[in-house]
Amino acid sequence: MLKREDFTPERVDALIAEARKHGPYDALTHEEREASRQAFLADRTGDGLWVFGYGSLLWNPAFHFEHSEPARLFGYRRNFCLKLPMGRGSPEFPGIMLALDLGGSCNGRAFYIKPEQVDSETRVLWLREMLSGAYRAAHCHMRLADKTVSGLTFIVNRRHSRYMNDLSLKDKVHLIATGSGHLGTCRDYLDNTVAHLDEINVRDRYLHHLKNMIDRDYPIPQKK
Repeated sequence: MLKREDFTPERVDALIAEARKHGPYDALTHEEREASRQAFLADRTGDGLWVFGYGSLLWNPAFHFEHSEPARLFGYRRNFCLKLPMGRGSPEFPGIMLALDLGGSCNGRAFYIKPEQVDSETRVLWLREMLSGAYRAAHCHMRLADKTVSGLTFIVNRRHSRYMNDLSLKDKVHLIATGSGHLGTCRDYLDNTVAHLDEINVRDRYLHHLKNMIDRDYPIPQKK
């Protein structure tokens, strides 16, 4: 589990340096990352900030928030489409990461950050989500139980070198089933995401279909 304290400029530098030992790795500079954060904050409305989570934020947010609740985001859908050479992937066992891509809608969870914590917690979020530039910070609208709110989510950058939109379902299943790195496995990531969606009574057909295929084609050996 990642902790808030894990997201520092020094840790980001170390991760990028480690990734580049194994080949080219596109990454933002600290200046580019901070300029992106400031540009988003300058355009937002309201004092506090709602953040939409669709993957690991559901079960490991690692930032401070006041409360959270189920939410639906329109215009984007979950898609395993980002090549993963580190984290839950490695040069020996590359993986693939979930992102928000264009089209459809997505159910997840909205996290509310209090006004006095917006600056500190967006610093954490940008170090977490904007390491390589594979995501873009986007203004969005989320539907909660009784209202619609505006806020922040991170969507895939289709121009990034790690974006892979031409993979077959079979290839995605293989990468999720076998991807592994210092943060764990892609399979655990998928299982955790599905489990936490189940907790809020959300059935994502795409994720459940992938999980069913992996469980069928890559069964976990039973312990003797």
